[in-house]
Amino acid sequence: MNRADKQAELLSAESFNRELGEFIDASPTPFHAVANIASQLREAGFCALNEAHEWTLERGGKYFVTRNGSSIIAFIVGSDDLSKTGMRLAGAHTDSPCLMVKPQPEMLNSGYFQLGVEVYGGALLNPWFDRDLSLAGRLVFTDVSGQLKQKLVNFAEAIAVIPSLAIHLDREANKDRSINAQTDIPPILMQTEGQADFRELLADRFLAEGEQVMDYELCFYDVQRAASVGLEKEFFASARLDNLLSCFVATQAIIAADTRCTSVLVCNDHEEVGSVSAVGADGPFLESVVERLCATDDRVSQTRILDSSLLISCDNAHALHPNFVSKHDKGHSPVLNGGPVIKVNSSQRYATNSITASLFRQLCGEVTVPVQSFVTRTDLGCGSTIGPVTAAKLGIPTLDVGIPQLAMHSCRELTGALDPQRMSKVLRQFFNRPGRLVVALAEDSDSTAGVE
Repeated sequence: MNRADKQAELLSAESFNRELGEFIDASPTPFHAVANIASQLREAGFCALNEAHEWTLERGGKYFVTRNGSSIIAFIVGSDDLSKTGMRLAGAHTDSPCLMVKPQPEMLNSGYFQLGVEVYGGALLNPWFDRDLSLAGRLVFTDVSGQLKQKLVNFAEAIAVIPSLAIHLDREANKDRSINAQTDIPPILMQTEGQADFRELLADRFLAEGEQVMDYELCFYDVQRAASVGLEKEFFASARLDNLLSCFVATQAIIAADTRCTSVLVCNDHEEVGSVSAVGADGPFLESVVERLCATDDRVSQTRILDSSLLISCDNAHALHPNFVSKHDKGHSPVLNGGPVIKVNSSQRYATNSITASLFRQLCGEVTVPVQSFVTRTDLGCGSTIGPVTAAKLGIPTLDVGIPQLAMHSCRELTGALDPQRMSKVLRQFFNRPGRLVVALAEDSDSTAGVE
C-alpha cells in the first residue's frame, strides 16, 4: 500500500476508531461491556429476551439475551431457510486480565490503606505499576426492605496506585526482577490512622441511606483513555483490546447485517480463565440459544443445520514485535495494519482447518481486505480461544481469526489503526453473503479421491 492510499484509509477509519475507543473506555469490566453492547443493539432495533420465558421468534426478527450480565448473545432470525443458509456465528469474549478485589481485602500497612487483589487471567504484571487506577464492577446490596438488588458501579477516576520500588532499593530490578502477586501488587488507596472498611466506602459512594453492601465483583483498571498514537496516527492504543476490540467489531457487523441469513453474535465471559462456567464458552449458554433457533425450522435437524454453518472465533493475534523478532515463526509473523490474521495450530489450540481458512480468505477477497497467517514457534506454547471449545460443544465448522496486536495481556495494548474497520467489513460480508458457505465449498469435491 502506498502512502497516499494508507492516509486515505486512515482517514476513513478515524470515525470507527473513535467509537471503538468510546466503547472500550466505557467498558472497564465485562458487566459494563455487556450493558453497552445491549444498549447499541437496542438502538439498532434488537429486542431483549429472557431465558426463563418462552420465545416467539419471527423471521426477520432481531433479538438478544444476556446471562449473568457478563455474557451476551444477539441473533437475527433469517428470512431464508436455515436448511439453505445454515447459521453465521461470530464469537468473542468480554473479559480481560486484571486485578480483582478479594472478598475481605482491607490491608493497613505503615499508615497506608490498601486492598488485597487476586490476579485474573494471564496478566502481565509489570505494566500495572505506577499507573493511575480506578475500580469498577458489579455491586450486590439490600435495599431498605431487605430485598437483594444489583447495580453496576464505577469510581471513574484515579483512586489507587501500585508504586514501584525505587532502583536505589533494588539495584537488580532491571536485570532479574520477579513479582510476587500476593505481596507486591496490593494497590494503595489512601493514608489513614485507623482501619477502614471497604464495604462502608462502597456504600458511602454508591448506595442510598439504609442500603447495605452484601457482595461485589470489582476489578482495578487503568484510567488512561484509548488514543490514536504514532507520527501518522497509524496505531491505536487502549486497555482491554483483548478482547473488547473484537466484541465491538462483531457488534457493528451484526447491526449492519441484513435479515436474509440467520446471524449470531456471542460474547462470552471467562475466556481468560478457561471458559468453564455457566456463562463461558465451555458452558451451555450458546448451545441453549442455538437449540431454540434451530427449532424455528422444523424441516431439518439441528445436526444438519450446524454442519452447514460456520463460526468465526475472533480473538486478537500476536503481531511481530520488532524488538523480539526471534520470538516469532519467520513465515508467520503478522504485522500491524496488515489485515486480519488466520490463526492455525495443529494441536487444535485454534479450531481453523483448510476449508474454514479458505472461506475466510474468500470473504476477505470479496471486500478487498488483506489477510495474514499466524502459527506460533514450534518450541513455544500456544494460547487458545473460545473457538476450539465452542466447536467441540456444537460440532460446528470453525476458524480462529484475530486483529494483530502488541503487548497482549498488558494493562495497555497496541494495534494498527486500519485493522478494526477491516475486520468489521469482513464480518459484515460474512453475515450478508447469501446461500450456503461450508457445504457449497465441498459440493464439487470428490471426498473419496485417493481412497481405496
